[in-house]
Amino acid sequence: MSVLPGAEPFHHDGGRVGVVLCHGFTGTPQSLRDWGVALAAAGYTVRLPLLPGHGTRWQDMNATTWNDWYSAVDAAFAELRASCDHVFVMGLSMGGGLALRLAEEHGDDVAGVVVVNPSVAGTDWRMTYLLPWLRHVVPAFPGVASDIKKSGPVELAYDRSPLHAAYSLTRLWQVVAADLPKVTQPLVVLRSAEDHIVPAASGELVIAKAGSTDKTEVVLHDSYHVATLDNDAELIVKTSLDFVERVLASSPGRAQ
Repeated sequence: MSVLPGAEPFHHDGGRVGVVLCHGFTGTPQSLRDWGVALAAAGYTVRLPLLPGHGTRWQDMNATTWNDWYSAVDAAFAELRASCDHVFVMGLSMGGGLALRLAEEHGDDVAGVVVVNPSVAGTDWRMTYLLPWLRHVVPAFPGVASDIKKSGPVELAYDRSPLHAAYSLTRLWQVVAADLPKVTQPLVVLRSAEDHIVPAASGELVIAKAGSTDKTEVVLHDSYHVATLDNDAELIVKTSLDFVERVLASSPGRAQ
C-alpha cells in the first residue's frame, strides 16, 4: 500500500544528541514535521517514523495494535542509542504515550521526555464499556483529526477512527498509566487549555504519577489538540530546545 503524499517519515543525521519523535493515533509524521525540522536545524539527529497502519488507508490500522506502533518507535530509539551519546523522546497525543512507554522501558538510556497533549487515559465511558464488543460490529467511527484553533493548517490523518485500533489504544493507556512511576527522567508536559480530543485528566495524570523529580507542566492557551500545527507551535519548539539544552548542560560527557 502506497504512503499518502506528505505522510513520509522524517530522518535527519546531525550530531551525537538524538531525538525520537512519535506522532499520534490515525495521524502521520506531517503533524510533527516542523518540530523535527527545527530540532534538526539545532544540530540534533532526528527520527520521526511513520507508524504501522498509518499514512495509507484507515482499514490498514485495524490490522495493527499498539505493540506494532511501539515497536516502530522502539526501533528508532535503538538506532539512535547506538550512534548518539544522549537520546530524548518526544511525542504528540498517542505519540506522547509511546514516548512515555520508551521512558518506562529504557530508563536512564532516555535522557529526557517531552510530550504534547499525551494520550494515556480516557473519560468517555463508551471507550470502556462499548468498544470491546462494538469493534466486532462496526469497523470505524468518524475521525478526530485537525482539532486546530489556527485558521489554515490541516492535519494529514485519517477521516475515520478504526475501532480495533482504538481498542488497542485503550490497552496502551492501561500499560503506560500503570508504569508512570517508572518515568524518572526529566519531563515536560505541554497541555492545551482547550482540547477536544484528549481530556485534561490525561496530562494531569502524567504530571501527578510520573516518578520524575524534574517535571514541568506548560499550559498552551492558544491551541487545541494538534498544538504542533497550531498557534503555540513555536512555543513547543522553543520549550523543547531549551529543555534539551538544560538537560545536556547538567549531563556528564556532554556532546552535540
